[in-house]
Amino acid sequence: LVFMQFNRDATGTLHPLPKPSIDTGVGLERISAILQGVRSNYETDLFKPIFEEVETICHIPYGKEARTDVCMRVIADHSRAATFLISDGVLPSNEGRGYVLRRIMRRAMRYGKMLGIEGPFLYRTSLKVIELMQEAFPELRETEAFVSKVIQNEEERFCETLDSGLKILREEIEGLRKRGQKMLPGEVAFRLYDTYGFPLDLTTDMLQEEGLSLDEEGFRAQMEEQRQKSKLAWQGIGEGKTKEVYRRLAAQGVKSSFCGYDVMECESTIVAILKGNEVVPWAEEGEEVEIVTEKTPFYGEAGGQVGDTGVMYQQGFSLEVKDSLKPLEELIVHQVRVKRGKVSQGMEAILKVDPRRRRATALNHTATHLLQAALREILGDHVHQAGSYVAPDRLRFDFTHFAPVKKEELQRIEALVNEKIWDNAEVEIKTMLVEEALQTGAMALFGEKYGEKVRVVKVSDFSIELCGGTHTRRTGDLGLFKIVAEGGVAAGVRRIEALTGEGAYRYVKAQEERMETLALALKASPEEIAAKLDRLLQHQKELEREVESLHARLSHQEMAGLLGLVREVRGVRLLSARVEGKDLKRMRELVDQVKEKIGSGIVLLGGKNQGKVILVAGVTQDLVGRFSASDLIKKVALVVGGTGGGRMDFAQAGGTEPEKLDEALKAIDNLI
Repeated sequence: LVFMQFNRDATGTLHPLPKPSIDTGVGLERISAILQGVRSNYETDLFKPIFEEVETICHIPYGKEARTDVCMRVIADHSRAATFLISDGVLPSNEGRGYVLRRIMRRAMRYGKMLGIEGPFLYRTSLKVIELMQEAFPELRETEAFVSKVIQNEEERFCETLDSGLKILREEIEGLRKRGQKMLPGEVAFRLYDTYGFPLDLTTDMLQEEGLSLDEEGFRAQMEEQRQKSKLAWQGIGEGKTKEVYRRLAAQGVKSSFCGYDVMECESTIVAILKGNEVVPWAEEGEEVEIVTEKTPFYGEAGGQVGDTGVMYQQGFSLEVKDSLKPLEELIVHQVRVKRGKVSQGMEAILKVDPRRRRATALNHTATHLLQAALREILGDHVHQAGSYVAPDRLRFDFTHFAPVKKEELQRIEALVNEKIWDNAEVEIKTMLVEEALQTGAMALFGEKYGEKVRVVKVSDFSIELCGGTHTRRTGDLGLFKIVAEGGVAAGVRRIEALTGEGAYRYVKAQEERMETLALALKASPEEIAAKLDRLLQHQKELEREVESLHARLSHQEMAGLLGLVREVRGVRLLSARVEGKDLKRMRELVDQVKEKIGSGIVLLGGKNQGKVILVAGVTQDLVGRFSASDLIKKVALVVGGTGGGRMDFAQAGGTEPEKLDEALKAIDNLI
């Protein structure tokens, strides 16, 4: 039992709670166990259907043996956790909550292998979870296909990595034997565990079978290091990365209210000037500092939208606002450079946002809302925002989807967004209680912290989202929406980059100018470019075929000429010849061709390229026991001041004295 009686504030002082309470820990599963008269949560009807699905897959009845029962419980429990996490927008990854999800899933998969299950199976138990829970959690029905695809994809990847892990462990064991060592380093076991999801107990078992042991202390040290990294990843961009001075200001009650939804210029009092991690009383010309005011029209970077820039001034000073941040919920910080005068805490200042930059950013932010709605309509309801970047010159939108977006789909998405732009619908923005907002069907970003009241941004019946960013008044303000790139950024996450308004116009104009340049070069109108290029490519292919035919005839003649130079030296057929105008690749091809033609013998070709000597030698397989191409070419290369090497049947060399090439080609006679 947990008795909750006090609230500890930022100073450490305890305050009695208005309503003390007792946490009994009796959740849904324990209540179900009590009401159904069973001894364990796993015996309730919350788990039985999942066990039945596992029994169907592995052909082992639940309750037969304690060891297999544990495996089934792990699979059932982890199937539920994975299903709900993925449905809520978490995806398997190597950091933060995604890493926790991956570990949960891979643990369930390993227990499946212990039951003798081969291949993906967890996606099937996940479908059973959805079937069981969908009445209470209807959102599971909407994400069913996506959840199943994510789990199956992760299972297939894990099967591959598990095989890779086995191969690596066998290689490490072989290496230990060769070195006469008896202990596997902890870092190797951890790499297998962390990167390949390779079970530690399986590593230990395989080592014991070989009479080897594991450096458990080293493994634990690596695990602790990973925990620390994971803790930092969980902190994300929140308090873990918030400068200490910001937290001190917040503890002192310093706040800055945002008035920029309604105005882009206002007058306010400077309440703090920061330099580094310290509060300073003033800043002079040339200094770069951070300034906090009582209120501000500057949007602090948050929710993927970049911060505003602009100016802050008064009669005695002028500041350039280079960026605006929102490190804490009620704190907006202006990063400034003092251009003129001296600014002090307590002074009044006029704050003015760069209106052109703000408007361009607002266009792109509204576009991300239209884009997400279009993606969900064209690709499916499994699409959820996985990240975004909204700047004045471009927008980037990351979303959950497991395959590259096809060209036709991208065209439909772009067309749908533009259709909504040309409808010139009103962008309605309302502030309401978060529960009320969610009941309207507004989409919330997973992992985002929302206050008691939220802003709801709605575009007709097409898009409705919770959003604290700045937006345009009507969709028609965007003018044009243009997708410029689409690609993958992580497993199950795709990214679209796009432009709107002036940026989209400039992009289209640049494409048009490139088209005109191409048309001029082809001496065709823009409409005729495709046909003209097609004809040129066809003509090029015909010319290439003619060139290949000519090369074949020349090669035949060249080969005949070389074969005519083959002679016999001490019972061995030998070709030692000079070839002109050939690069190393062509000379190697000639050596192979001559070897094939003569059947048995030694070939040495020499030539010059950019003032240096190239030598290539070959020995047919029947003579490899008597002669080495590598040994022969090393000795020949000495004549031209060079060196070389290679295999018994093939070698190459270079030299710096081309005037001695003929002498080198003759020198091979004395080596046979």
